[in-house]
Amino acid sequence: MDAILLIKALVMGVVEGLTEFLPVSSTGHLILAGELLRFSDEKAKVFDVVIQTGAMLAIVWEYRARFAGAVAGALSDRAAQRFILNLAVAFMPAAALGLVFAHAIKAHLFRPIPVALAFIVGALVILWVERRDRGRARIERVDDMSPLDALKVGIAQAFALIPGTSRSGATIIGGMLFGLSRRAATEFSFFLAVPTLIAAGAYDAWKSRSLFSPSDLSLFGVGMLAAFVSAFLCVRWLLRYVATHDFKPFAWYRIAFGIVVLATAWAGWVDWSSG
Repeated sequence: MDAILLIKALVMGVVEGLTEFLPVSSTGHLILAGELLRFSDEKAKVFDVVIQTGAMLAIVWEYRARFAGAVAGALSDRAAQRFILNLAVAFMPAAALGLVFAHAIKAHLFRPIPVALAFIVGALVILWVERRDRGRARIERVDDMSPLDALKVGIAQAFALIPGTSRSGATIIGGMLFGLSRRAATEFSFFLAVPTLIAAGAYDAWKSRSLFSPSDLSLFGVGMLAAFVSAFLCVRWLLRYVATHDFKPFAWYRIAFGIVVLATAWAGWVDWSSG
């Protein structure tokens, strides 16, 4: 395997891991990084699916005791059953809408103006939610969520089908808007990433199965490991960050990135339809 290609895989894996769980849109960053690295062909799209799996596994590992407890108590423990039910309920809106509208979204919304607008509008929503006087959060812990709370977060996640919105941003900020504490919204966003990324990854992998090759195992392995390690570190950092900080810096970053999308598209440097 070409060493340069492995370095590209390493960089892309790190980009995925650092952006998947922050409210900044990993898709937008992967498109930009792929164009800059000249790594944006059909095989690269398959690679993106693999590294998303690596990032998702970081959540599974970080919360392995929580997931193991949910599986073990699925038939007998009411708390475990409610946790599983909440994830299932929150997962359904994006899954259903994704199946119906995925083709149309990729055909019409993976363009510079919609992507840049999604970055900027998402930033304005973050600033608005952060500046509201929310008082004391109605829900301090994920275990206190009802299925209705989960459904509301799931509806918020459905907005992330619009490229540039950010799945994490939609679920975290949506959760806060609906009464979850900053930490509860962040943790539930992490948990919801597992079924969401598994389903999206399996769907994309099946559609692109003809592009998988045993010769790419080292490429995929490097990218997946890089995504796993960087996502694990990012998750640990984000949990500490939300204890004492808000999300306004991410909003200003999104506005700057939206400007980058428009500038690079106008100059012809990045093909934002390649997502």
